[in-house]
Amino acid sequence: MEHQLPILAKDTGPNPMRAALSLLPTGRIRAHTAILCVLLPFGSCALAQSAPVSPDHPWHGVGEQRIEAEGKNFRESKFSTDPAKNYSLAELIDLAETHNPETQLAWERARAQAAALGVARSKLFPALAAAALSQTSRQETYLGTRFYRQTFQDFQGALDLNYTVFDFGARAGRIDAAKAEVLAANFEFNDTHRRVIYEVEQAYYQILNASGQEDAARASLSNAQGVQQSAEERLNNGLATLPDVLEARSATAQAEYELQTVLGAEETAQGDLATALGTSPAATIHTEALKELPTPDSMVESVDLAINRAFAQRPDLMRLLAEIRSSNAKVKEARAAFYPSLAVNVNPVAQSLYGLQQTLPWGHTAGLTGGLSLSLNWMVFDSGARRNSVVQAEANVRAAEAQADAARDEIANQVWAAYSNLKTAFRQRQAAAALLQAASQSYDSTLESYNYGLRNFLDVTAAQRTLAQARSTDVLARTQVLIALADLAFRTGDSIQPEATRP
Repeated sequence: MEHQLPILAKDTGPNPMRAALSLLPTGRIRAHTAILCVLLPFGSCALAQSAPVSPDHPWHGVGEQRIEAEGKNFRESKFSTDPAKNYSLAELIDLAETHNPETQLAWERARAQAAALGVARSKLFPALAAAALSQTSRQETYLGTRFYRQTFQDFQGALDLNYTVFDFGARAGRIDAAKAEVLAANFEFNDTHRRVIYEVEQAYYQILNASGQEDAARASLSNAQGVQQSAEERLNNGLATLPDVLEARSATAQAEYELQTVLGAEETAQGDLATALGTSPAATIHTEALKELPTPDSMVESVDLAINRAFAQRPDLMRLLAEIRSSNAKVKEARAAFYPSLAVNVNPVAQSLYGLQQTLPWGHTAGLTGGLSLSLNWMVFDSGARRNSVVQAEANVRAAEAQADAARDEIANQVWAAYSNLKTAFRQRQAAAALLQAASQSYDSTLESYNYGLRNFLDVTAAQRTLAQARSTDVLARTQVLIALADLAFRTGDSIQPEATRP
């Protein structure tokens, strides 16, 4: 006899779960209770991942702690540099192309797109599937006034071959689109190398500039300390005044401040270069000295040649042209939907069947069965879906062409600006060299005149500041020429071309 479960707790209102349990037998209630006890922890885990409880403070939950733990244990594929070696720009670029994760990402995307082309090409060939089946069934068959048990054992081996005979260019359109997308991925891979090379060059030249500025700042500090020492000696001999000494001390402190600023900029440039290489910003990387690098004095080719060369070899423009090809191929695929497609299916089956009926021996039969079918599919009416697909694909072609035209205009402007900046850098380099020579002569002459009492100390400090500024300007002008050359190579695409084809 079934009994109802007594209600021990105070009833606080209708409870569907309690009502359902009250209608179950005691044994079944125990079983359901055990199942609920097992499922409740999993339910709490599922409900633990939820939105923040309020908008007024950050969210901290179990999910965050797990991700943080994964972040701490994330494997870093960093390489180490030789702290005793002075790396050339070519060596640093080689390290960056090998270890920068951006090149790895672009490479994997290109490989994935090449695999997508293989998938598209596979549709040109038949698809063959094989299956093996074994089935045992038993039943009771009523015959006359008795039931007879029958047992069947079935073994089957089947092949299923499907092949599209023709589809009026739908597969060819997909293959052409995939080919163009592979080209686009390859051009994107090349463009990634172009950007990585440019990042390394910019960081490299910033380090050279900071190193040169450090040398200039230390020379200025040495001059300021020498002038300060001279002023203090003249004060002790009664030939200078206290304000002159205070002015000299101020100039020395200013030179020390500028030196520390340059040292900080050099550390920042080191971190930028290490990041471009794909290693830790704390890595020690020594480069060549600025004075060891040859600096050209002029540009021999015209800007028209540089622009035309950019049109021929910029990988980002090539990628856009490949996307135009892909869009045209998709138009071909969309138009093929207006025509029928014919497919064939072949399904041979080798069967071995055993049967056993009560009071009778086993029976057996075997043979080859299957079928051959042809399927002609032709969409007669689709409410304009195919027509709109063609219109959409043609619009995408025109959009891709417009994007390529806009990119050509932008590339021409970039090359023009880089070429102009390079010519300006050449002129500034010449002016900076003349300024440094004149400032050095002026400082030496002013200091000598001051020592003879023919000039006052304000003239010396002014000449000293001018010389310090000239040194800094000379270093900056030299590195600006190299930076402008790298920028022009980046804008024209020369940086990723083989050495034999570079201008």
